[in-house]
Amino acid sequence: MNATQKLHEIGQSLWLDNITRGLLTSGTLQRYIDEFSITGLTSNPTIFDHAIKNSHDYDGAISQKLKEDKSGEALFFELAIEDLRQAADLFRPIYDRTNGVDGWVSLEVSPLLARDTAGTLSAAKALHARAERPNLFIKIPGTSQGLPAIEEAIFAGVPINVTLLFSAAQYVAAAEA
Repeated sequence: MNATQKLHEIGQSLWLDNITRGLLTSGTLQRYIDEFSITGLTSNPTIFDHAIKNSHDYDGAISQKLKEDKSGEALFFELAIEDLRQAADLFRPIYDRTNGVDGWVSLEVSPLLARDTAGTLSAAKALHARAERPNLFIKIPGTSQGLPAIEEAIFAGVPINVTLLFSAAQYVAAAEA
């Protein structure tokens, strides 16, 4: 048994803080799940930016989406949702087996919304609906403006993962939301 399997056996949930299209299409993510007991995956715009810039895996999809008049954030979220749907499907057996304790993937709302409560809430609902996966968290910043969006999104049935917590006070505020 390897070290990650031992951690999993004692109750640690191991998440991958990375996603690329190549990780999905090569079978590497499935191997990480099977061999290293990875039970979830998180992403953010920086992770996707790195994945898109440092490979040709997205070139065809980007060309197609540009022909469909998609650009900027709209294009970005199309690519991200495509990848995260595939990842969510790979983690779905874990999600089902653990009754939702593990098996999650997460997608962050636009960082441009970090100080916009209404925009964050609207984006969280829309992204979760577009993803069409019960095991997809929407990541919302734990800013003072993000806290009401977190509470309202949870109330609306959107599973939330909170990001950008830099103090104990922020953590408590996010937990209370």
